Amino acid sequence: KRAENGIYGYLRRPDSYYEAVIDWVKRRHGWNIDREWITYSPGVVCGISVAILALSQQGDEIITQPPVYYPFFRIIENNGRQLVYNPLQLVDGRYRMDFDDLKEKAGPRTQMMILCNPHNPVGRVWERDDLERVGEFCLENKIILISDEIHSDLVYEGHVHVPTASISEDISLNTIACMAPSKTFNLAGLKSSAIIIPNESIRRSFDLMLENISIRMDNVFGVVALESAYRYGEDWLSQLLEYLAGNIKFTKDFLDKKVPGIKAMDLEGTYLLWLDCRGLGLTDEALKLLMDKKAKVGLDEGPMFGPGGEGFQRMNIACPRATLEEGLRRIEHAVKSI
Repeated sequence: KRAENGIYGYLRRPDSYYEAVIDWVKRRHGWNIDREWITYSPGVVCGISVAILALSQQGDEIITQPPVYYPFFRIIENNGRQLVYNPLQLVDGRYRMDFDDLKEKAGPRTQMMILCNPHNPVGRVWERDDLERVGEFCLENKIILISDEIHSDLVYEGHVHVPTASISEDISLNTIACMAPSKTFNLAGLKSSAIIIPNESIRRSFDLMLENISIRMDNVFGVVALESAYRYGEDWLSQLLEYLAGNIKFTKDFLDKKVPGIKAMDLEGTYLLWLDCRGLGLTDEALKLLMDKKAKVGLDEGPMFGPGGEGFQRMNIACPRATLEEGLRRIEHAVKSI
């Protein structure tokens, strides 16, 4: 309908856009947000970059929790900030936060922390206790918490996404929440993310930076796509989650039976399986060649995600099962060749 309108000039976000975001976040995640908290970014990574520019200075330190989504490293370092690692710990096949190490990493120039929840690539959906401890840590050390929640709608049975800013009023006033329909509904190319900032002062600084670099204007179709997805896409999402859960089971069963040297980590959220390939006994370079040249599948190499990624690969299982099966068979044949 929007395309048929025929006029694709500048626009303002309509009331219905804000209502769609508010209703979706309340319905799916139990978080009541106010309209004025909602601001815009073309994408979540862009929004994090804007926050870094608006709320920190050259040379300030920003904490991340590797192995983690690798664009975080780029936007921290490219903006002249210092990257500080708080590596996750892999204990009995499940990742957890290292809070002792986190306390040691807070210094006088530590200005921000980027939290990934659900976590990409390890697939954890952080529990309320974890989020509360992170939120309190940031409050105690005057560190602004950026919570990347782009995969928040993609959570599987037995797990619940808790928005970080919903933990308490104090934590909400220190948190920038980044949400979008882009991963949930495959709309990333339409460039429309909702950045939710309850703290008026922080939000004002964020919006001023958007104005300064001239990216406050939405994509015409992105606005409509976001609203349409949030208003009419819930049944589709339920079917998607069921299909993805089937893909996860299919992959784990296949690897257990056919490629025991590769173990798929349990996936609580996202559609990105974290594959532990250390059982193959290969270097990261040899593992990359095996996947790229012999198996001819496009996975993401673990070292891209920082410390702790060595020996791992990330696989996107959000595809038709026939495509997934073909990729897994290629991996099986490639592994057998060595």
